[in-house]
Amino acid sequence: MTLPRMPTGIPGLDEILHGGLIPDSTYLIVGCTGAGKTILSLQWLLDGLRRGEPGLFITLAEPPETVARNVSGFGWNLEGLAILDLSPGQSLPAETGDEYRIFPPSEVEQTPTWQTIYDTITRLQPRRVVIDSVTQLRYLSTDEYQFRKHILHLVNFLNRQRCTTLLTFEPLVLQQETSVALAADGVLQLHAEISAGRVITLRSLSVEKLRGSDFLSGRHPMRITGDGIRLFPHRIETPPDTLPNGERLPFGVAQLDDLMGGGLETHTTTIISGPSGVGKTTLGLQFLLTAAQHGKRAILYTFEESSASILTRARQLGLPVEAPLNAGNLQLVHINPLQLYPDELLHHIRRAVEGEGRQVVMLDSLRGYALAMEQFGLLTAHLQNIVTYLNSRGAITLLVNEIEHLTGELRITELGVSYLVDNLLLLRFAEYSGQVIRVIACLKKRLGSFQPELRRFDIGAGGIQIGEPLSTLRGVLTGVPEHENPPHA
Repeated sequence: MTLPRMPTGIPGLDEILHGGLIPDSTYLIVGCTGAGKTILSLQWLLDGLRRGEPGLFITLAEPPETVARNVSGFGWNLEGLAILDLSPGQSLPAETGDEYRIFPPSEVEQTPTWQTIYDTITRLQPRRVVIDSVTQLRYLSTDEYQFRKHILHLVNFLNRQRCTTLLTFEPLVLQQETSVALAADGVLQLHAEISAGRVITLRSLSVEKLRGSDFLSGRHPMRITGDGIRLFPHRIETPPDTLPNGERLPFGVAQLDDLMGGGLETHTTTIISGPSGVGKTTLGLQFLLTAAQHGKRAILYTFEESSASILTRARQLGLPVEAPLNAGNLQLVHINPLQLYPDELLHHIRRAVEGEGRQVVMLDSLRGYALAMEQFGLLTAHLQNIVTYLNSRGAITLLVNEIEHLTGELRITELGVSYLVDNLLLLRFAEYSGQVIRVIACLKKRLGSFQPELRRFDIGAGGIQIGEPLSTLRGVLTGVPEHENPPHA
C-alpha cells in the first residue's frame, strides 16, 4: 500500500523523501546553530498555507518580531500563520497588526508551558505544526526523566490530533536524549561545515530515519538562496539496459573522421587528453559546432577559461560560432568550481538535457571538475554518475583532461578515470626537426572501428588540419620521435 504524502514546498526535498512527508507524523529537524532549521520549518509552514492547510509556529527561542525580521529577506509574508510566543523575557503587545497572529507570554504565563502547547493546538486544530526549538523545552524540565515523559506524551498527542509536526533540535541534546529520536517518525539532519580546502560553508541535508518509507540516502547539498532553501538530491544513476542506436556524428574534418571511423556515437563518452595549449578545447569545440550544423543542441561547461576567451579564440581560427550561438544550438556556460556542489552541477546538466534538449555535452576540464569534488568524496564516483546519466539519455559527452607533462612518460589521465569512457583521444607535443609539433591519436573506441595511427595535428587560421600518418617515425609518444630508417650520412 502506498502511503499518502504531504509536499514540503522545498525544492529537491520531496524527491529525497520519495514524494514528501507522511502526514500525521512527527519529524525531528536536527542541526547546529545557523544550519537553517528555522528557515526550513517556516518555508514548509508557508507552503502549507498556500495549500489551504493551517499552520502553527511555536517559538521558544526568539520572539515573533525577530523571526519575522529574519525571514523578511526571502520576501515571505507570515500573514495567516498562527504564532505562539513562548520565548523567554518577552512582553509583546496583544495587537501587532495583520501580518500574523500572536499569543503573547502575558496570556500564557499563568499556565505551564507544556499545557499551553496542548491547549493551543486543541483550540486551533492546525494541520502543520513547528516547535522551535524543543531544546528549550529540555531546559524547562526539572530532570531528564520528566523531559522524556513530556516529549513522548507530546509526540503521541500531536499524532492523535492529526498534526504533521517538525520539532527542531540541537544535535548535542539529541545525543543525550536518544528516546526522542526513537519516538519520532523521521529524523532530518542539517549539516553546516567549514571546508578547510575551500574556506566556505558547505551545507547539506541527510535523512537519518523515515518510518514507513524509503528515501534517498547520503548527504544532499543544500543552498540558502534568496527564495529560501533549495536542495540538490544526490542520485545514483543506473546504466541503461538498451544498446546505443548507432547514430554517429562527425567532427567535420575529413582526415579526423577517417581516423575515428566516422566520428562519435550517441550514448558514448570521449576523453580528449593532452597537455595545456595542445588544442583540446578547440578540438572539442569543433565537434560541438559540427553537431550544431547537424541540428543537434550542444553545451560546453567551462571550469577554467572564460566563455568569452573561448569564443574569441574560435573566431580568430575562423570557426563558425555565430550562427549556432544565435540559433541557440550552441551554449557556453562558465562555472566557478569553488561555488558549485557536484550534485548541483548534475542538476544543471539534467535541466540542459531534459529541459533544453541538449544532446552533446562537454566538460572543460576534469581538473576544474576535480576541484569542485574535493570535499565531496571520490572524483570517479561523481563523474561516473554524470557519465551514466548522459549515456542513458543518448547524449554524446566530451571530457577534456589536462596532462601535466608536455613530453616523456605517457599518461592518458592523472585522475584515474579513463576506465569510465568509451573513446580515448590523445593529443601530444613532440619535438621534430627543431620544431615543436602536435600529434593526435585514437587509443580506444568501444563502438566501431578506428585507425590506430599517429597523425600530425595543426591549428591555424583555417581551423584544424590533420596530416597524413606519421608512418616513418617511431617514439612519437615519448615526445622525441626518430626516423625508423634514418638516412645514411
